[in-house]
Amino acid sequence: MRAVVIDGPGSVRVDTRPDPALTGPDGIIVAVGAAGICGSDLHFYDGEYPLAAPVALGHEAVGTVVETGPQVRTVAVGDQVMVSSVAGCGGCEGCATGDPARCRLGPQVFGSGALGGAQADLLAVPAADFQVLKVPDGITTEQALLLTDNLATGWAAARRADIPFGGTVAVIGLGAVGLCALRCAFLQGAATVFAADRVDGRLGRAAAWGATPVGSPAVEAVLAATGGRGADSVIDAVGTDASLTDALSAVRPGGTVSVVGVHDLQPFPLPALACLLRSITLRLTIAPVQRTWPELIALLQSGRLDVDGIFTTTLPLDEAAQGYAIAGSRSGDNVKVMLRP
Repeated sequence: MRAVVIDGPGSVRVDTRPDPALTGPDGIIVAVGAAGICGSDLHFYDGEYPLAAPVALGHEAVGTVVETGPQVRTVAVGDQVMVSSVAGCGGCEGCATGDPARCRLGPQVFGSGALGGAQADLLAVPAADFQVLKVPDGITTEQALLLTDNLATGWAAARRADIPFGGTVAVIGLGAVGLCALRCAFLQGAATVFAADRVDGRLGRAAAWGATPVGSPAVEAVLAATGGRGADSVIDAVGTDASLTDALSAVRPGGTVSVVGVHDLQPFPLPALACLLRSITLRLTIAPVQRTWPELIALLQSGRLDVDGIFTTTLPLDEAAQGYAIAGSRSGDNVKVMLRP
């Protein structure tokens, strides 16, 4: 089969690898129909994560079940499914909450070495009854792909931000996750959402969806717009030292900072005393993908939640290198890239 691999910073290619085998009696094989390039994939592309060997990339996949183990109950060969980007064992008390981050064995992410990459012709999925869901009626391929990671992450970011009804939210970073978080913040009660990014085109997208774009420096803009008080809630969808510092500085005393941006491997110098004196709540998480599905699917099917316009580029799998170059440009015209095997 073909699989997208990375050998080093900026070095993406399509490799030929053996077809995957079932991981066990509870596993399935999915023929991937669509895969997304995620902002966290760019940590490998930008050289922020070390590579001991070529890594098969990708953790967002929608496709068709082509093989199942004898213990799989919820899907069958021929079903169209979406695969959670974050995997758990599926049998422990943590996974019973629908949050693979709470798995007793620890969560795993596709496309990070331990599991296969989703940007491929085929993907082996363990504990399939926990990891996958049939694509529901009325859900498009684009929506299903966002449900595997970015939309679930944006929803969780807003849920964990303690947004008061009628409150103010600042979203830092307007990639796919940030734009999803922006829309979810409105659904969860925010009256005003400030949108911060360095790219004018992305600020324009946020404004078109009802947010209030703020220029750089973001902290000063948010403070000025709130009379010096700060936002009730801040969502950091970037995860750098600079964005984390801005988030902690832009939140009001007693407010909440919700971090879903993926940080690099270096420690962050937390201003603990300032956070303590201002009674700041700080939450960080990867997405509890499976837990979000019942809420998000109903909102998408009803039309209450609109995620159109998140995907801006679609390419065949063989053009993955071009797709990564587009995603890595972080331009205003390009938000998210879909690869089609």
